Amino acid sequence: MVSVSGVRGRVGDGLTPEVIAWFAAAFGAYARRRGPGNTVVIGRDSRVSGAMFARAATAALQAAGCDVVDVGIAPTPSVQLAVEELGAAGGLAVTASHNPIEWNALKFIGPTGMFLDGDESAEMRAVREGGEIPRATWQELGGWREDAGAVERHVARILAIPFLDVERIRAMRFHVALDCVRGAGGTIFPRLLEALGCTVAAINLETDGLFPREPEPVAENLGELEALVRQSGAAVGLATDPDVDRLSLVSEEGKAIGEDYTLALASTLVLRHRKGPLVTNLSTSRLMDDVAERAGVPLVRAAVGEINVARRMQAERATVGGEGNGGVILPDVHLTRDAPVAAALILQLLAETGQPLSRLAAGIGRYDIVKEKLPRPAQPLDAVYDALAARFPEAEADRQDGLRLSWAARKAWAHLRPSGTEPIVRIICEAPTREEAQGLVETLREALPA
Repeated sequence: MVSVSGVRGRVGDGLTPEVIAWFAAAFGAYARRRGPGNTVVIGRDSRVSGAMFARAATAALQAAGCDVVDVGIAPTPSVQLAVEELGAAGGLAVTASHNPIEWNALKFIGPTGMFLDGDESAEMRAVREGGEIPRATWQELGGWREDAGAVERHVARILAIPFLDVERIRAMRFHVALDCVRGAGGTIFPRLLEALGCTVAAINLETDGLFPREPEPVAENLGELEALVRQSGAAVGLATDPDVDRLSLVSEEGKAIGEDYTLALASTLVLRHRKGPLVTNLSTSRLMDDVAERAGVPLVRAAVGEINVARRMQAERATVGGEGNGGVILPDVHLTRDAPVAAALILQLLAETGQPLSRLAAGIGRYDIVKEKLPRPAQPLDAVYDALAARFPEAEADRQDGLRLSWAARKAWAHLRPSGTEPIVRIICEAPTREEAQGLVETLREALPA
């Protein structure tokens, strides 16, 4: 499966070292053409197939004339930050993020440390599909070196956030429960939490990629962490995914509060210190509208996808942003989702307010989201969107990415967009109660043309 940000698939079933090498060589040729220079950073999460694919990608990059800087097992945001810090031409992250254990992927990173956007991806695709990929002769082959400092530099960058009061957090001596799902989080979270003076009860710190649960850190997958919070008396439970760009929270009561609250709470903290636009995507909870309203700042919504949010944050000079899947983007560190950044912001919020996480989450508010899949209509989707917008003239319509209908007075919204991998349309509806959200799904289902 090829998308703007990379290529992914099941290991041995479509995704092979040969496929990885071909895409890596194309990226190497693209990176050399674009510059600056010919250095490409590579890093990976802990998946069992990761070392094999990293070696294949490294060889292909060298064959394309790129000097490879290998940061080893590291969070994806650490890899992205290394690209930026080293002034590299780009980077490759070997990770399938929250996908199940049998998956892996390549993610393409531009020289800014951000994932490739649509235009950049099209340029790389032209290299990939334009015939024989350029290869270096023997005297032009790229070099290779290790960089063992990427994670430490990432931690230092977090601790240097201007409004992060490290000494205040250290003085609180927080008890933290941690679940890194045996992914790359084990390389960074213990270091960060130690630097912040936390006492840590941890599970799944091993970086062997043998995920003991479904790797996506949604509430239903966090039962073991909930139990650990209760047993250890922790003030907060932190759960991440294998490549460490998403963070989910468990309250001091031992209850997973849902990944939507990560961005809402982190944004609340940031906006206490500096005002500015808040950016999120069209499918993120209305909690963000409430956070922005309370802070007196504008909320801007972008198309779904991290790079779309990051680019919009650049354009709006946003103070903070991210996605409702637990992905927090703080420009003070870099423009990418970053679970360790999110964790530091949550600990700062706990320290500043002196309130337990459950009370802070309750103060944010609550809505219910219902997600469904429907068969893709026979007629063109633009015509479907036109019909739905006409059917609900009282709703505010946003056509950036599919169709988003918003009923401000009802505090409800619906987002319809096509799947990139299946012949279906995804519907996400949110309202103050589950019954209202489900009713909105049914209303839209009935209004959709056959």
